[in-house]
Amino acid sequence: MRCSNLALAALLSLSSAHASFLPSLLHHRNSGVHSGVSRRSIPHPAKRHSARGASTSSNGTNYVASTWYAGWHATDFPIEYISWEKYTSVTYAFAVTTADEAMVSLEGPDATLLPQFVTMAHQNNVSAGLSIGGWGGSLYFSNAVATATNRTAFVKAVTNLVSNYSLDAIDFDWEYPGHQGIGCNAISPNDTSNFLAFLQELRPALPPKFTLSAAVATTPFANSTGLPSADVSAFSKVLDYVAIMNYDVWGPFSPTVGPNAPLNDTCAPPAAQAGSAVSAVKAWTAAGFPASQIVLGVASYGHSYKVPSSAALSPSASGGAQTLVDNAQFDNKTVPAGDAWDAAGPDVCGVNQTFSGDVDFWGMISGGYLGEDGKALSGIQYKFDTCSQTPFVYNATSEIMVAYDDATSFAAKGQFIQSTGLRGFAMWEAGGDYDDILLDSIRTSLGMPTPPSSGSCDETDINIGVGVGVGVGVSA
Repeated sequence: MRCSNLALAALLSLSSAHASFLPSLLHHRNSGVHSGVSRRSIPHPAKRHSARGASTSSNGTNYVASTWYAGWHATDFPIEYISWEKYTSVTYAFAVTTADEAMVSLEGPDATLLPQFVTMAHQNNVSAGLSIGGWGGSLYFSNAVATATNRTAFVKAVTNLVSNYSLDAIDFDWEYPGHQGIGCNAISPNDTSNFLAFLQELRPALPPKFTLSAAVATTPFANSTGLPSADVSAFSKVLDYVAIMNYDVWGPFSPTVGPNAPLNDTCAPPAAQAGSAVSAVKAWTAAGFPASQIVLGVASYGHSYKVPSSAALSPSASGGAQTLVDNAQFDNKTVPAGDAWDAAGPDVCGVNQTFSGDVDFWGMISGGYLGEDGKALSGIQYKFDTCSQTPFVYNATSEIMVAYDDATSFAAKGQFIQSTGLRGFAMWEAGGDYDDILLDSIRTSLGMPTPPSSGSCDETDINIGVGVGVGVGVSA
């Protein structure tokens, strides 16, 4: 067992303990403001193949192998536990926008943790990035880019971060230009054009070979009418790549259970087509963004739902064992608590949020759904959807169903990246995996060599226990 997993084992035994600092959100959560997802070991240095953070696979193709590191999970998943040797770049989440466009804020312990993060990344020859924004940190993006004066001040704020913290990359996670995100963001119909103007001013102000990226929705940036832009090609001139956040496609906000991060949905019934990697890449490339500058966002977590057995299970066609129902109806008044990192509380808008129901891959093990090999345990109903290339599990006793990604899902996404000529992958988040099961799967499918782990720790120092408890539901 990896050193990182020994530490995570303590969390695995806390099946109904919930962190008090992480309420709910969609997409990329911020500490204390959005619902979460997320984390691995003391490695040996890996050769840095490119100033832009690309990794050369065995077939000579350069891929971005990236992840976000959630600073608010540093107590449970310290920086040392990141599998540095398996990434070309790691991005610290988050710095957040402020009412003063001349200032980007590092809140709580982030100002202390970020220098440590950058130092360790550089020690391992990995590109050190910082993400600005997130679900709860995008309140003032619109204001910061609204005028020429504001844009210049915001450029200065970003370049100060770069120089002060010796960063190699900046990731803009604006959720979302031209669309409301968490509920209290500033917003303008000119957000997308203003964002482009800002990036065009920022790019020449940065060091040569500096990496600029953006975490984006499954559809291109909104135009002034709120619809997806027909042409976003100009962004490819100032961004090294975009990372499509192909997760939270379905969730507790949806009408039925569905795949959190579907690879494909064009093969699904029309009512079950809410977006996927296939449709997202098609939309972005049709709008002029090159496939070679698209990184696929992949999820190390899933969503849980309260589903009565009568709605979850149906007899097989042959009259044999019961099988899981596709797109099952769930109890939308009861949100199951996710794993030990899930919590309820007020978001940055002051709105009280219930549990998100998010379950990290390690939480699938702590919840008694999966064994330590990442496969469904005996007594747990399992179904793999060949269209979305994602699995679903169901505990008939607790009546909780979880839609998530497993190693097969990640391998399929790696094959998709390769076949479509995408730039690589970015996983939300580093700490969500267990024993690098997901990470190793996607790397292997891309032909990237998997280096041996070099982390060390004494297993006797950590109490390893895998719980079988299931999260308790709360009424909405």
